[in-house]
Amino acid sequence: MTFEKTRSLVARALAAAAGTDEPPEATVAVYAAVAEQVTQRAQGNGPLIVGICGSQGSGKSTLARVLQQALDHAGLPTAQFSLDDIYLTLAERARLAETVHPLLRTRGVPGTHDVALGLATLTALEQAGPDSETPLPAFDKSSDDRRPEANWPYFRGRPRVILFEGWCVGARPQDEQALAKPINALERDSDPDGTWRRFVNQRLQAEYQALFGQLDMLVLLRAPSFETVFAWRKQQEDHLREKLRTQGRDVAMPGVMNDAALERFIRHYERITRHILAEMPPRADICLSLRPDRSIADIALARPQ
Repeated sequence: MTFEKTRSLVARALAAAAGTDEPPEATVAVYAAVAEQVTQRAQGNGPLIVGICGSQGSGKSTLARVLQQALDHAGLPTAQFSLDDIYLTLAERARLAETVHPLLRTRGVPGTHDVALGLATLTALEQAGPDSETPLPAFDKSSDDRRPEANWPYFRGRPRVILFEGWCVGARPQDEQALAKPINALERDSDPDGTWRRFVNQRLQAEYQALFGQLDMLVLLRAPSFETVFAWRKQQEDHLREKLRTQGRDVAMPGVMNDAALERFIRHYERITRHILAEMPPRADICLSLRPDRSIADIALARPQ
């Protein structure tokens, strides 16, 4: 397939995702370059597993959706699910909060996901046949709980590409000495002895590396700084509230946050987000550096090994 064909498919998918007839040409060009890189790597017999990492609100879900549509139309059946889809249930996180640390009630950090479910989903997709129907986990953020399995979507057939996106996909643990000093008020006031952050780091070092070790390719959407993340995440929360209103649902549901709750929520992610921004760019296969308005300032491709 020619690059111009890839570009045309990406433009169509991006227009549908953004709800516009004319998506930014610069974004189309960069997304097309990413799709071209994935296409070139997806020539083997097994599915190519592509991790997409980016902070809250960085646009990783949009990139995954655009890539999925473009690759599907290019003859590369593509499955996609998110790290968010394999959160532990609300009841499971409540037990962690009681037995390990209260901060683990809040979804997001390593230790609050069902990593075994993620690995099982990847394995099922890799082993799928042409007539298989593989269930893909799904989480309802408005109720802060996993959806019943009967309501999960299915991927039909055997994928050539698997897109796995999430805020810390591909992240590596920190050195022990980096955990000693709190980096924000949440850690200072709610985790003064470091129990929570050490638990999170230990989980990241253990089963999460087994999960991320399945990746064949890593794409990073690099925020300009952590300070931009709150504004991006607030836009997401505002969109969720508006969506619930249009559906006639309660905007005061447990998983819907006001600004104060959102500020506290984001601080759970700060340590690992800052670590990712510092250490991941040189080792990502593709690094898209973003401006505060989410436009793409630069694309960097890893040099062949």
